[in-house]
Amino acid sequence: MSSLVPAPIASLPWRLLILLTCIASFGTVVLYSAAGGSLTPWAINQGARFCIFLAMALTLSRLPVSLFSKIALPGYACVLIALVLVELIGGVAGGSQRWINLGFMQLQPSEFMKPMIVLAVAQFYARLPVGELRRWAAIWPALTLIGFPAVLVLIQPDLGTSTMIVAGGVTVMFLAGLPLRLFIGSGLAVAAAIPVAFSFLHDYQQKRVLIFLDPESDPLGAGYHISQSKIAIGSGGIFGKGFLNGTQSHLDYLPEGHTDFVFATMAEEWGLVGGIALIVAFGLLFRWGIRVALRTQDKFSRLAAAGLTTTIFFYVAINTLMVMGLAPVVGIPLPFMSYGGSSMLTVMLCIGIIMAIDRDKKSPGSWT
Repeated sequence: MSSLVPAPIASLPWRLLILLTCIASFGTVVLYSAAGGSLTPWAINQGARFCIFLAMALTLSRLPVSLFSKIALPGYACVLIALVLVELIGGVAGGSQRWINLGFMQLQPSEFMKPMIVLAVAQFYARLPVGELRRWAAIWPALTLIGFPAVLVLIQPDLGTSTMIVAGGVTVMFLAGLPLRLFIGSGLAVAAAIPVAFSFLHDYQQKRVLIFLDPESDPLGAGYHISQSKIAIGSGGIFGKGFLNGTQSHLDYLPEGHTDFVFATMAEEWGLVGGIALIVAFGLLFRWGIRVALRTQDKFSRLAAAGLTTTIFFYVAINTLMVMGLAPVVGIPLPFMSYGGSSMLTVMLCIGIIMAIDRDKKSPGSWT
């Protein structure tokens, strides 16, 4: 029977594809419920986007890894120029200037910088001789690569995406083998600079941080999102209220229940069991990405795979901590669950490149 299946089809990483489809399908079901039992406007669009972006990821997986290595720095430069153009001609919506109007679509360059910063920093350290790792020349170029886009995104303003860019780049620096004392010293310096950095944040960003520290200080104002999110998650209990039976989202008590706070929408109806199942599914995805990184001997591929995997991890970790009140609300969506195309595009770009690395370094189709 196996001979009847075309080799390109048989060689696909089916376990990974099934896992992604299960997560995305669950997300579509949650969005269907969040819309009050309607396929529109969210569920059907989300499902269509997943199919399109999955095809894109499979296409990327057929490309040679050497191509990603060659375009890492030029691609980074192109996205950086696009970020500058956002400041010059970008459209403003909701008080933020993040998009370039291309006529047929609104392009958000900051989303592309999340994977590009990983590839660019990975390429820098892949070219750097091992003996140079403990010198200043191994630090300042990477910090420059990270700093420029992070600042440009921060002034849009988009604190969440800026944080993701920094986290992705610094993770690659750590994985490249830079001395641990550098990160300890940098951590202390950042801690000392927090009061100064706080003063440069916009008023709404400062309020988010203060509300994170004391959400009950303004339960009907700035703390409303967190308070309602905690109520939704807590009211779900162990097994949840049941599909289509959530009250916080259906009665509009929970703001952004289909985007940033979709985890709370899910937890109310599916309970602790649903939350754990979703986290386990994401854990399997992270396990696959890290194992791809560990298998490859090429330095660029290893750093890129690990860095892109941790980029997806930051999406999941920050969002889940955010909706539970354990991190400030910074507008980070939950991959495959939150409604929207930008974050799904970014995550599928990451997965497509990791699949290309996986395919390049071992026999096709193997999960383990």
